[in-house]
Amino acid sequence: MGFNTCLVGLQWGDEGKGKIVDILTESFDIIVRYQGGSNAGHTVIVNGEKFVLHLIPSGILRKNKCCVIGSGVALDPHQLLEEIDELRKKNIEVGDNLRISEIAHLVFPYHKKLDELSESEKGDEKIGTTRRGIGPCYTDKMARTGIRVADLYHPEYFKQRLKKVVEEKNKIFVRLYDAEALSWKDIYDAYCEYAEQIRPFVCNTVVFMDEAIKARKKILFEGAQGSLLDVDFGTYPFITSSSVTAGGAAVGTGISPRQIHKVLGIMKSYTTRVGSGPFPSELNDALGEYLRKKGGEYGATTGRPRRCGWFDAVSVKHAIMVNGADSAVLTKLDVLDEQKTIKICVGYKFGDKVYDLFPVDLAARAECQPVYKEVPGWQKDTSKMRDIRDIPSQAKSYINTLEKILGIKVQMLSVGPDRGQVVNLA
Repeated sequence: MGFNTCLVGLQWGDEGKGKIVDILTESFDIIVRYQGGSNAGHTVIVNGEKFVLHLIPSGILRKNKCCVIGSGVALDPHQLLEEIDELRKKNIEVGDNLRISEIAHLVFPYHKKLDELSESEKGDEKIGTTRRGIGPCYTDKMARTGIRVADLYHPEYFKQRLKKVVEEKNKIFVRLYDAEALSWKDIYDAYCEYAEQIRPFVCNTVVFMDEAIKARKKILFEGAQGSLLDVDFGTYPFITSSSVTAGGAAVGTGISPRQIHKVLGIMKSYTTRVGSGPFPSELNDALGEYLRKKGGEYGATTGRPRRCGWFDAVSVKHAIMVNGADSAVLTKLDVLDEQKTIKICVGYKFGDKVYDLFPVDLAARAECQPVYKEVPGWQKDTSKMRDIRDIPSQAKSYINTLEKILGIKVQMLSVGPDRGQVVNLA
């Protein structure tokens, strides 16, 4: 059987996927990003040096690996070029080891402006987007008015398309939001320049991936965001605008679903969420603040403080189901080191009813109370553990409890931000 693996977040994102992709990359040839845009942020720390990646797969930090930005990604060329620049400054090679899908949709300044204006208008109904223009870019893709990477290389065609779109957007800016119009010419000139700079990386990634599969290359699919932000299966409408789950890997790269042989879920030892939306196990107290500080829970893309709470097993069970996750990585175990008692949310209470299955309309049910199971903490420093024998017995019991509730095996623990801070359990 093949070896291709899809790594997917099982919570609301920020589960520590970047670091795990970086570790797993050693065993793979090709690392593919299949959805999302520069609204995602993957932080990887190598020998104390911090790398924050938004569009380029985390595998770029390893030598002799190929990274692919798939067709499902909303590509901001300005952001991409900045990222390439940053990496090269840190002596990371970016050349033939990066491929960009020619049919990926492009993010334009009008997408960002629209994101900004429509979020500001919403008042209390804010979704909490990163304002990077990703939602509006996907909206255009679905409305068939999007512009793709390949269009840049047909200047006359690109010009006509762009002119028409900017004209339409300007009506919205001026009439609806009383904002200033944008110049299609400025955008055109800037994007023609970007086109030349990204040209060496652009290719038909569908063919590239097909050839890689035929050559039996090992492929790692890297999801951005988390399953609970999936456009279909997340806490709608407080979600991202793409298919985050493992199914999105086939759609966002143009490979057959049969070519994904393993789905590895990644989950944090507690739960966090950025932006608005339901979060039943949220802690709005000193403990929530403590988890935020100890876990460094600030957005890699926006620097926004993340909302923190106990591990929510109800939502993770749902995520495991919609991804068909085979096993899991548990991250940030060390953040819970000092807790006397640790809670796990095993049910949601609405009125007199308790649900142990994730309710799809969670966002519509404001009065949701978490039902907790309590387990004793270990109160020992786990950040230096490297071996399964070093795990304190109470920490083992916490992991076993999670495995029982979720019906999934934990194959690796992460106990700190550095590449080396892991314990293999498998």
